[in-house]
Amino acid sequence: MPNDQNDKPPRPALNPGPANRFALVFFLIVAGLFAAYFMRGNAGAEAKEIPYSSFTAYLDRGEVDAVKILDGNMIEGTLKGSGGDTGYFRSMIPYEDPQLLAVLREKGVKVSGSVSGVTPLRILLEFLPWMIGFAFIWMMFRQAQGSGNKAFQFGKSKAKRYLEAGKKMSFADVAGQEEAKYELQEVVAFLKSPQKFTRMGARIPKGVLLVGMPGTGKTLLAKAVAGEAGVAYFHMSGSDFVEMFVGVGASRVRDLFEQGRKSAPCIIFIDELDAVGRTRGAGYGGGHDEREQTLNQMLVEMDGFDSKDGVIILAATNRPDVLDPALLRPGRFDRQVVVAMPDVKEREAILRIHAAKVPVSPEVDFARIARATPGTSGADIANLVNEAALFAARTDKADVGMEDFEEARDKVLMGVARKSMVVSVKERKMTAYHEAGHALLHYYLKYADPLHKVTIVPHGRALGMAMSIPEEDSYSRTKGWIKDRIAIMYGGWVSEKLFYDETTTGTKQDIQQATELARRMVCEWGMADELGPIAYGQEEEPIFIGKEIARHKDYSEDTARRIDSAVKAVLDSSLEAATRLLDEHKEELRKLAEALIERETLEDNEVRELLGMPPRPETSVFAIDATESVMASVESVAVPVVPESGGA
Repeated sequence: MPNDQNDKPPRPALNPGPANRFALVFFLIVAGLFAAYFMRGNAGAEAKEIPYSSFTAYLDRGEVDAVKILDGNMIEGTLKGSGGDTGYFRSMIPYEDPQLLAVLREKGVKVSGSVSGVTPLRILLEFLPWMIGFAFIWMMFRQAQGSGNKAFQFGKSKAKRYLEAGKKMSFADVAGQEEAKYELQEVVAFLKSPQKFTRMGARIPKGVLLVGMPGTGKTLLAKAVAGEAGVAYFHMSGSDFVEMFVGVGASRVRDLFEQGRKSAPCIIFIDELDAVGRTRGAGYGGGHDEREQTLNQMLVEMDGFDSKDGVIILAATNRPDVLDPALLRPGRFDRQVVVAMPDVKEREAILRIHAAKVPVSPEVDFARIARATPGTSGADIANLVNEAALFAARTDKADVGMEDFEEARDKVLMGVARKSMVVSVKERKMTAYHEAGHALLHYYLKYADPLHKVTIVPHGRALGMAMSIPEEDSYSRTKGWIKDRIAIMYGGWVSEKLFYDETTTGTKQDIQQATELARRMVCEWGMADELGPIAYGQEEEPIFIGKEIARHKDYSEDTARRIDSAVKAVLDSSLEAATRLLDEHKEELRKLAEALIERETLEDNEVRELLGMPPRPETSVFAIDATESVMASVESVAVPVVPESGGA
């Protein structure tokens, strides 16, 4: 039966490889040498070791028959035993005795002597400890090389090479991104038949930079290019170049391009290029650090005297603004391909690709799920499908149904429902009125997105949520939509004030988001009539940090007061609108809150039925909008998901 881990038959218990055989032979040789040494040492084991004083006493009594002097300090010999017996002895001469030979001659002792030569065995035994030490170091070095530790290869590239074995990735495996794939088709065509371009005198871009938000599929596109072209593909992260040892990064760059040159035509893909390609001279410690040496070497390799024909460099980053300008000039990364967030049709295609790997119920409507997930990336959708499969597996279902996808979407976009959390009756009631205030405004504000669901079941750090969904993907927002969004954010605060004449700490996030959105309306988007379309307070982003940590004050104190006044005017008008509408529909607000206390979660159709409103057409439902972190920028490619939360 195949092994579950790697489908390989179990290895025999005794199957010594070349390394093991060498170790065994080496051990036997060492053991033999030690045995020879001890046998040599024990060759005269029959001789009795006696003190030198005893030897002189035997000599004085005439009991010594013959002696042999070795190296001038060791004496061996035989004794005249009674009855003709002989005894062997050995003694060490502890001091210089010039009278010894005269006494031996006087006593008639037969004297012989020798100087022990330096034999090969003795030399071997003396050098044996050194040989063992060098052999141990050599074996450790070979083990480090063979085990993949690369202990002595700091300067070698850590690039992983993906061979063409098995199923190759192709553009068919990448849903959507038609414009990006069109741009990359030229790279594929050049790698397949470069003569078609060189004949016309055309030069293919040496480097292609994939720019997009995290999870949009930049790495996937690079693999698809390699699969379509059928060439070697080297993958390496930007952070893999930099080590604590000086010069390692530049050495790894050289080694990476050397590998690519040997495998040409090939593709070298560097993920997270901003880790090594940031603008030079922007660090705290000056301009000559290890990262900059690595970047300099990369610049030379990409466009130096030594051409790298057939080597295409692909790189991915979500921070092109911090890259060194020398990287982006023609001859290096002279083409930028934008990998955008998927639209509704592309989200549906991505859903179908990932859902093909799991058993899906025929009732699942992928178009509906795609409309319900605006602003999500391909990685988010893959995670959603996986979560839906996990939900179905927990309940022992045969396939993944629509309710599993709904639950997975809520978990991915809102967090895990904390149904076991103990909430007091009073706090639960206040949360219900807070969320009802958010939800009800969706039905009476002109530009508000349709409500999808309102719940008082805690999710993540929020005690409740009201979720709205746009009817279609939107790439920009109007002033009316933003003001209605701020009014919805104030809905919870106003509802608490109407029914309890006080507010809770659960309004903190709503107020923060409303204030930030109003300030951006005034300072960035020019939506304040009294100030006009002027940008105030340009953001400063230190390149070595890469975060917005400061806002440069490039205006006077008088202008600052006018900005504060304009921001307050926006907030006051939205708060007034929310207060007026909720006060006019106070009974509906009460009814909605009581229904939430009883049923915990209400969807749009249930709220409409409760309040006696006509049902919404099917084509306009499902997608989630929220109020948790207000749009990173309203003019961005996709509108992020924003939960309107109650308490934190």
